[in-house]
Amino acid sequence: MRILGIDYGDSRVGVAITDELNITAQGLETINRNGSDKIVLRRLDEILQKYEVETIVVGKPLNMNGTISKRVEITEQFIHKLKCKYNKIKIETMDERLTTVEAHKTMNFLNINKNKKKNIVDTISAVYILETYLNKQKNTLQNN
Repeated sequence: MRILGIDYGDSRVGVAITDELNITAQGLETINRNGSDKIVLRRLDEILQKYEVETIVVGKPLNMNGTISKRVEITEQFIHKLKCKYNKIKIETMDERLTTVEAHKTMNFLNINKNKKKNIVDTISAVYILETYLNKQKNTLQNN
């Protein structure tokens, strides 16, 4: 059973997934929302049919000081839709502060063309969200 990571944004939604052993996270794709969650949910249906997913982790875009922003409220509405639609899958959130910054650093390090950056930044952010979640799970297991 795999874990799916989601970086939910205004325009695009980055998606990442673990390997079957939940050890590594790989970028899957970026979904263009075109202003509609229906597009995102339809694509997630296809992804969930292809992969056995037990948990979906959605990045929570808190402000740098940890307070809730308007963006968090919008993301929580999307999370509510996920919980209603996929009620047999565990839905979790993960603090996603600085994931976009890290994604840009990675793309700069890899010297990725700036025209391509817009299309992959959300996918890379989803990978960071998923890796953060996996590391938290691993640390919890080690400390028990």
